[in-house]
Amino acid sequence: MEAFFLIKIGEILLKLGNRKEFETRLRNQLKKKLAGIRHTIEDYPGRYFLIVDEEDSDQAEEVLSHTPGINGYARAIKCKKKPEDILFAAEKLAEAAISSGKRRFKAETRRSDKSFPWNSYETCAAVGERICELHPECSVDLHDPEFIINVEIRERIYVFGETIPGTRGLPVGSGGMGLLLLSGGIDSPVAGYLMAKRGLNLSAVYFHAYPYTSEEARLKVVELAKVLAVYTGGIRLWTVPFTEVQMAIKAKAPENATTLMMRGAMMELSHCLARKLHANCLVTGESLGQVASQTAENLRFTQSRTTLAVMRPLIGTDKEDTVNLAKTIGTYRISILPYEDCCVLFSPKHPVLKAKLGEAISIYESLGLAPLLEKALAEAELLKIPYGNP
Repeated sequence: MEAFFLIKIGEILLKLGNRKEFETRLRNQLKKKLAGIRHTIEDYPGRYFLIVDEEDSDQAEEVLSHTPGINGYARAIKCKKKPEDILFAAEKLAEAAISSGKRRFKAETRRSDKSFPWNSYETCAAVGERICELHPECSVDLHDPEFIINVEIRERIYVFGETIPGTRGLPVGSGGMGLLLLSGGIDSPVAGYLMAKRGLNLSAVYFHAYPYTSEEARLKVVELAKVLAVYTGGIRLWTVPFTEVQMAIKAKAPENATTLMMRGAMMELSHCLARKLHANCLVTGESLGQVASQTAENLRFTQSRTTLAVMRPLIGTDKEDTVNLAKTIGTYRISILPYEDCCVLFSPKHPVLKAKLGEAISIYESLGLAPLLEKALAEAELLKIPYGNP
């Protein structure tokens, strides 16, 4: 037996001359994530369809619910262009809903094939009449239904029930390549997820200050990267040794500027790695005013260490909203594990809040970090995380 899924795409439909490229990237993402199971992907104007063996339907739903570019999906029944086939499919879907205790329903029809003998209203009326006839305990409720029977009359006829929301956005890769500065905190994984939804293919970089940060802290970041890989279809994680850079900053920089200088060094290292990877932007989890290094003045300084675009999708986001999104995507429980990153451990008691750009640049350049940055980048370790690790 086969499972048949109707896939709804959204923003892709707004693309004009390059829409085909977006659709190709979405199809390739689905093929990549479904590589381990037998499947068929069909596409018709405005819709995709996925057919898998019934035993693989749960895995297929996992893929559909975690793939940017998909607005929603539904288990559907494909019918011949016969009124009785529509009613039979509607009966099957209604029985499943009624068995779970639902009683109020409505029917909705979209009819683009005007040659079909029933118009939209007649189709809905016939479906409603059949269900009420077979299940007198049910009633039509157009305003607050507990379940909906959808009928689409196109080149073929599809009958489906609940549409399950997808990730939405654009297919991964359609927005180019970005390098995510990934820490073990709550914010950066959420920032990576949001940019993946905008079509950015992600690699990630983590700065590890062993022995001041533990191996558990590094493994925590690996687990976060695995969650992101579920959405991106895989991710490359670079671990950059940061201890020597950090110790040099602590020894040479004014105490109140150490965090700011560390952020500057991270940005410069990320810039160099991104250029090596041919990435066209950096992604951070920074939010305006959340911590001392994220005031407008201090962000201006860290921005000065790169010529690449810096994407900050959380810049105006409330922390509670970020936490809620982290819970939704599955990173929160990992992010709150009690393993501190290097920034927290080396934070001064009274950090500079509003650095003057010229002074901050002068301090940074006086530290003579170039040889240490070059060494750290040369010693960076790559971990390739494929899709499907969690």
